[in-house]
Amino acid sequence: MEQTISALSAMIAPALLIPALPLLGFILISLFGKKLGHLSGWIGSLMILGSFVSSLVLFNGIGSEGKLNFDLYEWIKFAGTSLSFGFLVDQLTLVMLLFITGIGFFIHLYSIGYMHDDEGFARFFSYLNLFVFFMLLLVMGNSYLVMFIGWEGVGLCSYLLIGFWHKNPAYNDAAKKAFVMNRIGDLGFLLAMFLLLFYFGGLDFDTVNNAAMSMEKGSGLLILTTLLLFVGASGKSAQLPLYTWLPDAMAGPTPVSALIHAATMVTAGIYMVSRSNILFIQAPPTLDVILWIGIATSVFAAVIGIKQNDIKKILAYSTVSQLGMMFAALGLGAFESGMFHVVTHAFFKALLFLGAGSVIHAMGGEQDIRKMGGLLKFTKITGFTFLIGSLAISGIPPFAGFFSKDEILANAFEGNKVAWILLSLSSMVTAFYMFRLVFLTFFGSFRGTEEQRHHLHESPITITLPLMVLAVLSVIGGFIGLPAVFSDTHTFRSFLNPVFEQGHTLVAEHAHPSHATEWMLMGIATIAAFVSIGFAWTMYMKNKTLPEPDEQLSGFSKVVANKFYVDELYDKLIVNPIKVLSDLFLVLFDKLIIDLIVNLSAILVDVTGRTYRLIQTGNTGFYVFAMVISMVLFLLFQIVL
Repeated sequence: MEQTISALSAMIAPALLIPALPLLGFILISLFGKKLGHLSGWIGSLMILGSFVSSLVLFNGIGSEGKLNFDLYEWIKFAGTSLSFGFLVDQLTLVMLLFITGIGFFIHLYSIGYMHDDEGFARFFSYLNLFVFFMLLLVMGNSYLVMFIGWEGVGLCSYLLIGFWHKNPAYNDAAKKAFVMNRIGDLGFLLAMFLLLFYFGGLDFDTVNNAAMSMEKGSGLLILTTLLLFVGASGKSAQLPLYTWLPDAMAGPTPVSALIHAATMVTAGIYMVSRSNILFIQAPPTLDVILWIGIATSVFAAVIGIKQNDIKKILAYSTVSQLGMMFAALGLGAFESGMFHVVTHAFFKALLFLGAGSVIHAMGGEQDIRKMGGLLKFTKITGFTFLIGSLAISGIPPFAGFFSKDEILANAFEGNKVAWILLSLSSMVTAFYMFRLVFLTFFGSFRGTEEQRHHLHESPITITLPLMVLAVLSVIGGFIGLPAVFSDTHTFRSFLNPVFEQGHTLVAEHAHPSHATEWMLMGIATIAAFVSIGFAWTMYMKNKTLPEPDEQLSGFSKVVANKFYVDELYDKLIVNPIKVLSDLFLVLFDKLIIDLIVNLSAILVDVTGRTYRLIQTGNTGFYVFAMVISMVLFLLFQIVL
């Protein structure tokens, strides 16, 4: 039975501490960062650790049945409508809080070593703390309005962090691209909020859910509102066609990539759709749109990943692909499965990005896997932990990704066989390009320069400790969601049941696959993953194939390596026409109207100034004469009137 707020009143203090500590860290480091020096990194890390401890206190106090929902103050009141600023902590919130703060802490700790020699060390940690603060606000808000504040905040912080090395114009362009593309999605979210406010009676989740349940299922208003919400989710979580900012976000320091891809920004869209599950269940056509866009994104990004050679770009496209798989789960109505993959993905994707950063650190800044090779003997901890992350994302049992991927594939098999085939294909391609990355980076002979070979070394403990912890989580993390063939209780689904049970009452009960079917599906997925890994081993280990130089590519390989020319297409269809319109606006409006007004004003002032200058003679008699004439004219004016 749901606990009352009074019974949970002791939990309000730790709930407030969770976002307050990172905000305090941001303020302290921003004000005193230069004086604090490298202590800034430890202060920022300890603030996130404090939030993690507070999240554990909440987890223990609220448990699997409690719920904390409270308003801090009335924020906006107009025309009989009241909008409050408040927090909601339930089981879905707790899941998000634990991995945002937990993984966020290890990314902060890693950054102490990774950014040690950077001149913007303190500024970097102030941005990281602010990023985590806004993400916590996003997942803790009890209304779409509070969520939107965090939503915009993480967009701002992504801009600051992607363009952190702002002296590089290309990095600034990547930051602006992320900012602008997210604004497109945010417009959809904002329009949906207007609909929710005026047609659903408010913006808090309880009001919206109650209104949605009273509406006719599949109504035009529900479909329009949920489609607009999904546009917002597509921007933040990088789905077609708003995905191109995420690979370019690799311009930021590697810890930023890990934070964005694993624990914060890209999970926001999944969280928002999951939080709005009742709305989406009441709009089945929108769920179909989400399903097929998720599938298309997953397959499309996986194919692009095959021909990428930048270690971070490969991982970036793998994130886009995995996010597509999560959205496919949401489109199937399997919200718990989508969230399960969010959690396991947070473990192994943070591990992979931080591992990539350790490789780049060892290689003196080199990111091209064609210039690596044989790094395992130089960076054993990095190599073995990266291998664990690759096994997890490839869906090899018993690593974490196997259980969450298998669950999504099982839902797809029961819901739509075509979806199952396409998602299985995406998983196979993922296993191939991830082990292409592993074999070319850590095995074989070293292909870099002698200077790079001399520089090769394992990273310091502040970098390797987070790798080891995340590797353990990538091994055991999937056991919170064992399938029915292994356990009668799905711990993760049971924990989230209070959040999704109301939505499940609105749909017919899904048919659960038999044990024989589950064994078959797990067997097919595992064999497919091993076949893909074997194919990668044959190409890059046995045959010692190396990726071709870019200039030698041709045909479909060239198209894939150039990411299907989507960015170029956007430039041609959107960017260049806008530039033409801007130039036209500049000529017609700025030059012909604004400049004309400004120039005429200057001419008028100049002419009148020259004229009035003639009467400034300095002769007192003339001034007395002018004054008398003025008085006479004034009197005549009064008489006439």
